[in-house]
Amino acid sequence: MPDPSGRPIRADARANEDRLLAAAAHAFARDGAAATLKQIAKDAGVGIATLYRRFPTREQLVDATYRYETSRLAARAPDLLRELPADRALRAWMSQVLDHLATKHGMADTLKTLLRDDQRLSSRTRDQLTGAIEEFRLAGIAQGVIRDDVPAPDILMSLAGVTLVAGAPHQRDQAERLLDLLMDALTRPDRRPAV
Repeated sequence: MPDPSGRPIRADARANEDRLLAAAAHAFARDGAAATLKQIAKDAGVGIATLYRRFPTREQLVDATYRYETSRLAARAPDLLRELPADRALRAWMSQVLDHLATKHGMADTLKTLLRDDQRLSSRTRDQLTGAIEEFRLAGIAQGVIRDDVPAPDILMSLAGVTLVAGAPHQRDQAERLLDLLMDALTRPDRRPAV
C-alpha cells in the first residue's frame, strides 16, 4: 500500500506496516470485532502512534488487512505447487481459504461496507483468487489429476458456496468435508479411488 502522501515508503516503515497487518489479521481472527488497535500495535511491536500514522482509522486498517491477506493467500499457489501435486496443493489452499475467512469474520461489519462501497476491491479480490485457482487448475490438468472442463470461476463460486454455508469457526469440520466433496468433483474420474 503506498504512503498516503504518494511518497515511497522507507524499508523500516514497510517492515512496520507488514508487522501491523500481520498482527491485525491475527487479532481479527482471534478476537473478532473486539480486537483493539492498541493490542494490534502491541502485538506488532510498535507504538500506537505508529499504527495511527499509517492507518488513521479502523476502516483503513481493515481495508489494508483485507488486501494484505488476500494477496498473501493468492501468492501461496506457486509455493504449494512446488511442494505438492496440483490436486493436493489446491486442497491445501482451500483450507487456507477457510483460515482467511476467520480473519474476515473479525472484520465483517466494516468489510461489508468497504466491499459494498468499493466495487474495485471486490473485483480485485475475485480476480486474485480466480488467478490462483487457475494456476492450480492448469497444473492439475498438465499432471492429469484435475478435470479440464471446470473453469476457475466455477471453482471459486463453489468454494464461496462452501464458505457461505459452513464458514463459521464452529463449522470447520463440516467445511473441510465439503471441500473434500468439491475436490472429488474436480478430480478426473479415472484418478478417483475405486469404491
